[in-house]
Amino acid sequence: MDQPWTLRKRPERLERRIEFADYEQTREFLEKLNSLSEQHSRYPDISFGRTYVNLTIAPESGEEITEADHQLGAQIDSLLSAS
Repeated sequence: MDQPWTLRKRPERLERRIEFADYEQTREFLEKLNSLSEQHSRYPDISFGRTYVNLTIAPESGEEITEADHQLGAQIDSLLSAS
């Protein structure tokens, strides 16, 4: 089950889990995420398994999530609809 972005506290961050049907879909998503991250020089923390990806977006500077962090989350979401 996919989860929406969730705001966590201490430290403040955005988290999301995305599940895929198989390893091929997971790998394709990770490749798209790599390209997006390289383009914007923003790199979420990633953990993954065969059919899931866990993402964490931490603030670039300061201690609070900003609009730029939410925009990165939306850009990541758009990778899913481009599949």
